[in-house]
Amino acid sequence: MNNYTDAADKKFLEGPRSRWSELKYTIGVVIQFLKAFRKLHFIGPCVTVFGSARYNEDHPYYDITRKVSEKIASLGFTIMTGGGPGLMEAANRGAKDANGLSIGCNIVLPHEQKENPYLDRYVNIDYFFVRKELLRKYSLAFVVMPGGFGTLDEFFETLTLIQTHKIKDFPIVIMGKEYHKDLIEHINKMAIEKTIGVNDLDLILITDNIEDVVDLIKTKLIDKSNKKFEKIKPHWLLGEKEINKL
Repeated sequence: MNNYTDAADKKFLEGPRSRWSELKYTIGVVIQFLKAFRKLHFIGPCVTVFGSARYNEDHPYYDITRKVSEKIASLGFTIMTGGGPGLMEAANRGAKDANGLSIGCNIVLPHEQKENPYLDRYVNIDYFFVRKELLRKYSLAFVVMPGGFGTLDEFFETLTLIQTHKIKDFPIVIMGKEYHKDLIEHINKMAIEKTIGVNDLDLILITDNIEDVVDLIKTKLIDKSNKKFEKIKPHWLLGEKEINKL
């Protein structure tokens, strides 16, 4: 995130400002959305993979992320991630292993985030909330790999939107049962304490089995619809072009 945008975010969260300052911030957000719409309009149906930027290539979670993404991409879905290193890179790399389309919605952070080399197309976004909306907008399923605050933020916000029927009942998968065991225990505790409904537990598939993920996506997104997803075609009058694979 550049220094100007970082300062603008901090000032925005300080409370009411002048009307002109609020308008400028709002226009900046709209411009970010329009820039992303322009770049991502033709990426087709996606599955978004959330995960940590901090795992290296030699970590087992990198390997399983790459493999599950390859399997999903082989079904014809575009793999979309936050565009950075670590498990995001592994997911995009898995898409390329299956000769699938690989997309990133990147946010530049000074200490860790830079777009990975396995992206057919990416867009740099200055605002986290804009980035999260874009990751959801183009996706029909979500795979949650081990990660930190950002991954859990993406997971719980998406889950809340599904629970409250703000978005459709898209499949959500948690992988890495050992890593997430305390999180799973807490989710079950919420059901016991009735802060969520028992039926809300059915919104999540928890598994380490890649075939379970594939079967869920086939059942809910392919077999159930019984038709191919249509891709929007570029229009030459608007200077739009197909996305070329790496």
